[in-house]
Amino acid sequence: MSSGPFVHVRHDERPAFAGVAYVTIDNRAKLNALNSSVIRAFVAAVEQLGTDAALRAIVVTGWGDKAFVGGADIQELSTLHQPGAARAFITGVHEACRCLRDCPAPVIGRVNGFTLGAGLELMAACDMRVAVEGAKLGMPEVRFGMPSVVEAALFPGLIGWGRTRQMLLLGDMIPAEEALQWGLVERVVPAAELDAAVDAWLTSLAANSVRGVRLQKKLIRAWETLPMEQAVQRGIDIFAETHEIAEPRELLQRFLDHQAARKK
Repeated sequence: MSSGPFVHVRHDERPAFAGVAYVTIDNRAKLNALNSSVIRAFVAAVEQLGTDAALRAIVVTGWGDKAFVGGADIQELSTLHQPGAARAFITGVHEACRCLRDCPAPVIGRVNGFTLGAGLELMAACDMRVAVEGAKLGMPEVRFGMPSVVEAALFPGLIGWGRTRQMLLLGDMIPAEEALQWGLVERVVPAAELDAAVDAWLTSLAANSVRGVRLQKKLIRAWETLPMEQAVQRGIDIFAETHEIAEPRELLQRFLDHQAARKK
């Protein structure tokens, strides 16, 4: 385990989950809120993990059982007296989200409590999200004279334009159960089952080719911004790239051999 004052990194020691890393945001005095120091530590940790070719997945969570990330640090926000300072801070929030989206391995959001503002944007930047029952999610920026920005732009693709407008214009919190109905999270479980739910996804990932999963994430990332015809063409390109090495042929032959052996 490697730890800093705001971000802890732990590697799973269970053989079945080799290549899995856990990144915990720890600003416990402020519901794990993001300030510039937290953001720098988080981006550095995630980008360092992303350089490991054996990395299978990252699980992102917040310290304790009250909050995933309770938003941007209000104390720091209150000091942003100039547009330049505001631009620098919000660019940092974007970088925290970007590093998850650009990480070559899948990122699972382990949503263990309050997830607000910048925290909800960070959660949306994860590839999959499981939330604990009773977690509250919201975008309250408009109540403080600010719009929701940067990775809030991901919301329409997750929940549609109407619900995006509802969340961003009203500033209300919604329970995890409603977020599940909307498609903002993929699972909601009791607190005692949160880690087991994460493990279930990790078990499925462990059964897959690391390279195959990485190429799939790379393609999904491209699909988000490409027109349909270009998206289809990019898929053709990625499929061709897949077969630059022997792994697909070997895995397919292994499957065929197993099926043949079962028929004997």
